[in-house]
Amino acid sequence: MAEKKSKSPNETIEQSEKKVKAKTPKRGKAKNSNVKKELDLSKVVKSLSKELAEAKDESLRNQAEMQNIVRRSERDVQNAHKYSLDKFVAELLPVVDNLERALESLDQTESKLKSLAEGVELTLKSFQDVLERQKILPVNPKGDIFNPDLHQAMSILEDPSVSPNTVIDVFQKGYTLNGRLVRPAMVVVAKADNQ
Repeated sequence: MAEKKSKSPNETIEQSEKKVKAKTPKRGKAKNSNVKKELDLSKVVKSLSKELAEAKDESLRNQAEMQNIVRRSERDVQNAHKYSLDKFVAELLPVVDNLERALESLDQTESKLKSLAEGVELTLKSFQDVLERQKILPVNPKGDIFNPDLHQAMSILEDPSVSPNTVIDVFQKGYTLNGRLVRPAMVVVAKADNQ
């Protein structure tokens, strides 16, 4: 049998150190893996921060949109109350026009027609009072500058005694309901110099 060669104590220590070194990881690799983990965590934190900011922004936008919807609906309800009489008023205005025409056509000098004229005048006055209480106001622009938002020009006449674009005559009064036009005034306008 072959004899075992005895190892010196230094050789044994060297072999033990080699075994320990082989089993323990190198420090450089450990540092790199920690740095990698930190980088990955910082990316995750940045990503989550960005998502949080986007979620907050979306939440604020949704809140603002809801406030706008509430305001719009409140305004729509107010307008519905304010202008609900729009069509009804448009239907009643010809009655006022007819009462005014009847009053103009009656000869009030005759004693027989005087009481009829007074009755028509009182009816017209009470009708106009009701309209005014409901904020239905007449647009009677005679002598005013023509305003296409409130007036409808039926004809244009030359009249050197007034300035151009002035309303000379009113065929039919216009009316507004709470400041909104229900019917434009039908008018005759003075001719401008360039026409």
